[in-house]
Amino acid sequence: MDTPNLQRAWLYAVQRLERELPSVLTYHCLAHTLEGVVPAVERLAALEGVNGQNLPLLRTAAYYHDLGFVERSDGHEAISARLAAEVLPRFGYNPAQIEVIRGIILATRYPFEPHTRLESIMVDADLDVLGRDDFWPRNRALRAEREALAGQRSKDKEWYSSQLAFMGAHRYFTASAQSLRQARKQRHMDEMAGLLAEARIWQVLPSSFCQPANSSVRPIE
Repeated sequence: MDTPNLQRAWLYAVQRLERELPSVLTYHCLAHTLEGVVPAVERLAALEGVNGQNLPLLRTAAYYHDLGFVERSDGHEAISARLAAEVLPRFGYNPAQIEVIRGIILATRYPFEPHTRLESIMVDADLDVLGRDDFWPRNRALRAEREALAGQRSKDKEWYSSQLAFMGAHRYFTASAQSLRQARKQRHMDEMAGLLAEARIWQVLPSSFCQPANSSVRPIE
């Protein structure tokens, strides 16, 4: 592969994401790929010593990993892998390279079971946000996206509970991601647990908690 082919391949993915992603995708938007995942992949790849032919393959997978959202959200990982396999030959990728890219993309399916270093880097980069400073605005964007796709609002208790369970079960696979993001991720989990506790308190408070203005309750003397 040469640089022009790489650039054309990446540009193809970016242009389709820009034109075809549904507007309800407030989390899995173009910025998620360009400003979140791609930089995280490059950072982790450098820390993990990825070089040579493996680096452009990893970068390509990062650009294509959410392309399946242009068709539908459910099962988008498999769609992304299919679209990559269909289009990349025109940019000079050979079958062996495409198979590596497909594996990296499919590794982002939950539950995560990466089998190679490249797949582990991709999985960690995709959830790099759990330990980043912009976690909370991105989490609100994810909630809005989920609600829009479901067609209904979520309750605080259910949202915080599900997010806390997911974060508790999640782990970073590379030593670099663990070093960079685990401590901040734990802080976010602690903050999430606090919000969940508050949501539970407000849920159990009786509707008559506040006395009406004409209450007959006498003040304590």
